[in-house]
Amino acid sequence: MNTNINISYEDENLLILNKPAGMITHPKNISDKQDSITGWLVEKFPDIKNIGEPFIASGSEVPRTGVVHRLDKDTSGLLLVAKNDKAFFYLKKLFQDRKIRKYYLALVNGRPKKPKDTISSPLGRIGLKRTTKIIGDKLIDKKEAETEYRTVKNYKDYTLLEVLPKTGRTHQIRVHLNSIGTPVAGDIIYGFRKAATPLGLGRLFLHAYKLEFVSLSGEKLVIEADLPQDLQGVLFELAQSP
Repeated sequence: MNTNINISYEDENLLILNKPAGMITHPKNISDKQDSITGWLVEKFPDIKNIGEPFIASGSEVPRTGVVHRLDKDTSGLLLVAKNDKAFFYLKKLFQDRKIRKYYLALVNGRPKKPKDTISSPLGRIGLKRTTKIIGDKLIDKKEAETEYRTVKNYKDYTLLEVLPKTGRTHQIRVHLNSIGTPVAGDIIYGFRKAATPLGLGRLFLHAYKLEFVSLSGEKLVIEADLPQDLQGVLFELAQSP
């Protein structure tokens, strides 16, 4: 089991984990034996195995183990975990009411036309792939989606953005940024096929770096996680370019 999972915050009701890139949040189905956040949680915190409603994955139920939301396998960063059912349903309601603010850092190819903007494009699904192109008979599960972004730093051929998704759709950030012509660097699914990859980048440059919300005890929490060293190294190399 991957041991590069750090606990960024803990109290009697919740955990905030710093998930490494390359690890799934939960198994794809009940027989999936990949290392996962839920598997790690069962080992470290066995009492929370049955906290929250199960995920439905490939037609079977997978224990949620208190995990309130998900991060893509190649996305690193902060992940909320409830330690009891009261906390789980409290946090779930905060997400539904958009009272949890999740901030990401994303390095994108190119430069957005506007340094700061809100992308409001419904997301649909064609097969397993998400899209903002909602024309055609094969599109299913169209859902409204909204993403804010602002420029943090410009590089020669790339831009570092702070991204705030207002809704929590699958692959929302990746699809929305691709839809405005600036796909996330290293994105082999939603990126441009011929887009250059920065030197030293071996995965998706997307990191969930900050969470803001009011805890069950009434405390306002602002938790941050530094960029992982591999992503810091990429930015260092880009800063050296003329």
